Amino acid sequence: MILVGLTGGVATGKSTVAKMFKRCGAVVIDADELARDVVKPGKPAWREIVALFGKTVLSQDRSLNRQALGSIVFRNQKKRRQLERIIHPRVAREQVRLTKAIARKDPKAVVIYEVPLLFEAGVDKRVDEIIVVTADRTTQIARLKKRNGLTRAEAIRRIRSQMPLVKKIQRANHMLSGILPRPSLHRHVDQLFKHLRLLA
Repeated sequence: MILVGLTGGVATGKSTVAKMFKRCGAVVIDADELARDVVKPGKPAWREIVALFGKTVLSQDRSLNRQALGSIVFRNQKKRRQLERIIHPRVAREQVRLTKAIARKDPKAVVIYEVPLLFEAGVDKRVDEIIVVTADRTTQIARLKKRNGLTRAEAIRRIRSQMPLVKKIQRANHMLSGILPRPSLHRHVDQLFKHLRLLA
């Protein structure tokens, strides 16, 4: 089995690439999905977050209001670190559990672990290969405004909260451009999947 970390900047096209890998036959684990799961109402991480940030970060159904929480942590680095310390270890444990289960089922599996904060959270030390999906800043800002309804200033703050793409590229084994036309990007993903399958 091979565990591949898939990362990039915010709104560079990671999820699109992950879906393409899935169509090729890879097993995809989404860190954001795991993070949403560990903070469900009543769970230990949820309780810690409410204790730290107060009830203003909750929606009416008691689930976390990601936008309210985002507007706090993307303005305050200390609070962002505190939030990450609550969520990251739990997500890591869940990823390890899932990966072991996949390996038992298929020892030759190509597992794509989609993690926005791969380097920031130290996940790069736990994966066999790293793919970085890139896009220019103008594209990132446009996508964040359209997808998340952010202002230009908020979008830039979100981009700056992550490690610069240039640094991520330097530490990657493979790079994919998230601004390529879909058919072209799919061809690149397909080629890369075949290469990874040989390594598995």
